Amino acid sequence: MSSLSLRLKPTIVDRVFERNVASNVVFITLGAALTAIAAQYLVPLYPVPVTAQTLAVMLVGMSLGAVRGALSMLLYISLGALGLPVFSNLSGGLDVLSGPSGGYIVGYVASAWVVGIMAERHWDRTFWRAIASGAIATLFTFAFGILGLSLTFQRMGADNDIGKLFEVGVAPLLVGAAIKVTIVAVVLSCAWKALGRYRPEPSVQS
Repeated sequence: MSSLSLRLKPTIVDRVFERNVASNVVFITLGAALTAIAAQYLVPLYPVPVTAQTLAVMLVGMSLGAVRGALSMLLYISLGALGLPVFSNLSGGLDVLSGPSGGYIVGYVASAWVVGIMAERHWDRTFWRAIASGAIATLFTFAFGILGLSLTFQRMGADNDIGKLFEVGVAPLLVGAAIKVTIVAVVLSCAWKALGRYRPEPSVQS
């Protein structure tokens, strides 16, 4: 058998399901739906509520890979921008994206892309590498979030120095972020172990 036919599948979804146009559309849509559902589980902090969205973003990115993960987040954001109630508190519209949470939401695209790239290089298959992947993805979300928060505070005429931005836009989210990264790492590393036990990956032959 050729090496092409036994090409190793980089993501866990590809190991379980045949990859084609139809399955890509289905999983991209499911990823957006999962993110929308996760957005409704929140702790109402100000100015940025803590939700399960970033957990969903990491799961989607690691499971689908960079391109499909990022496309899933783009679909999610597009639906919200059109006014569908997919953001936290069943909200939607451009006013959410231009508000305090907007930068974090836009950052989901970069976060899913980055964590997807790392998953395609097998970083999701062991606990500590999955922890590292999730932490890096979270940093991207925070970076976009801080930028969006800075622009929001600037429009409001509020103090937007880096210390203040960290105090309100990062510090309250750190514990929750660590918990979510750990959950994702446990889920993915255990899923890969189970898959390897019951459905071993074929070796590549020339």
